[in-house]
Amino acid sequence: MEVNFKVPATEIAQRVERVQKQLQDNEIDGLLIIQRVDLFYFSGTAQNAFLYIPADGAPLLLVKRYMPRVQRESSVANVIQINSVKELPWRIADFFGTLPNNIGLEYDVIPVREFNFYERLFPEQQFIDASSFIYKARMIKSDWEIAQMERSAELSRRSFEYVIANLRPDYTEIEFAGMIETFARRLGHGAKLRIRDYQAEMNTWHVLSGKSGGLLGSLDSPCCGEGPSISFPCGGGSKKLASNEPIMIDLGSVSEGYHFDETRMFAIESMPKKAFDSCLAVIEIHNEVLDKVKPGISLDELFQISVKKAELLGYTENYLGPPGYKAGFIAHGLGLELVEPPFISAGNSSVLQPGMVFALEPKIVVENEFAAGIESDFLVTETGHRLLSQVPVKVFVC
Repeated sequence: MEVNFKVPATEIAQRVERVQKQLQDNEIDGLLIIQRVDLFYFSGTAQNAFLYIPADGAPLLLVKRYMPRVQRESSVANVIQINSVKELPWRIADFFGTLPNNIGLEYDVIPVREFNFYERLFPEQQFIDASSFIYKARMIKSDWEIAQMERSAELSRRSFEYVIANLRPDYTEIEFAGMIETFARRLGHGAKLRIRDYQAEMNTWHVLSGKSGGLLGSLDSPCCGEGPSISFPCGGGSKKLASNEPIMIDLGSVSEGYHFDETRMFAIESMPKKAFDSCLAVIEIHNEVLDKVKPGISLDELFQISVKKAELLGYTENYLGPPGYKAGFIAHGLGLELVEPPFISAGNSSVLQPGMVFALEPKIVVENEFAAGIESDFLVTETGHRLLSQVPVKVFVC
């Protein structure tokens, strides 16, 4: 992160205002932010601190450490130093004149032991799950946030250019993945991808060549169980890259906290026709979905458009995984975390809104043979969409 990087004060104020509207609509007196990503989103700092947001009025940032950095990074006006989390109740009561009757917490990420601790700390207060209110506040990206994601898009583009220039036989998948990550780190890639699911860890990269892509595994969507499992492996293994086989490369990039997620298909010298045709098919599905993107369309409708297109192209059996192992979504939101709501998924009646950003990733998986995929990131605009990805939507034969 740049030394002088700072979230603008207007951004913080708008974010707080959005979540306060959610609190007021649901009769919640206040929101206690504990998780680091949410803390950064609403305060501009990720130091060891807690943010209390009342349903009405200015928030209070309570800092354990490190105060000098908090003062540089955060535009929150009310900041106080604390020595222990146990000070929270009386500090909040002292500042606001009273404690709230109920408090929203991030139920999706707080461990049970921590939750029990906060219940003992606030014995008279009722706790309410405020996770969905935070999702809704974070779901719509501002122009400033889009600008940060465009920087991540540039990082991703340059990383894929490195792949094109350096893809060779005999590197192992994991070795080549390490080379890509080393290059990306030199450009400022933050390396650690943030996810919300306590059962999932995310690799920065996936390099899956030939049969590696057709080995059934699962990558459970790391956002509160909202996304069904994806039936292809993740990461990379000891298999050596070879000529004349499909190679799926999925890169996650992060710059100034904002994520980008892209997949492209590669081959050295050539690719078997069955695999190449599958690659072209996922590109057609990808483009068909993008053509239908507009505010107001339901996420389920977009998912079904992709399924119907796969059927027309003759890929019903292997689209989104083999029979019995199919994923239930084709796109996920992203921003300060790699996977965020909403999902373009089966049965999701929510609708597209301007400012949403998605990673669209239709895939075809032929068990024990290969995986073919494409993933691009796009912004929902007032009239349709804008592709944020800078990498051409094509198959690369190197």
